[in-house]
Amino acid sequence: MARNRAVDLLVGEFDLNQRRKFDVKNADGKVVISLYFKPITRADRKKSQQLAGTDEALDLSTQMLCQMAELEDGSKAFAPADAPKLQRQLPESVLNELELFLFGIGEEASLEDAKND
Repeated sequence: MARNRAVDLLVGEFDLNQRRKFDVKNADGKVVISLYFKPITRADRKKSQQLAGTDEALDLSTQMLCQMAELEDGSKAFAPADAPKLQRQLPESVLNELELFLFGIGEEASLEDAKND
């Protein structure tokens, strides 16, 4: 009788294609853009660390945002080179909200199947 390996049991239970949606709103409450996020893996975190070239938490989280944020059609919302511009020209409160949502902290997410209909 064949036994499933622990690693196969674990990875088979989690859908890495299921996305969460975050609506970025301006000061008037109007949705400016909707961003979508798949679950973060350890490999994603390591890649962001390499791209950021630092262990500094704020730089890493913004780099992770650039790496993970998608538009509705699944294309990347940002390029890695956008991180400094986001840090310089976006209000800290907006960047914090985005990054906290990305890491699943303090926000309930709406789930959306990543498949394009």
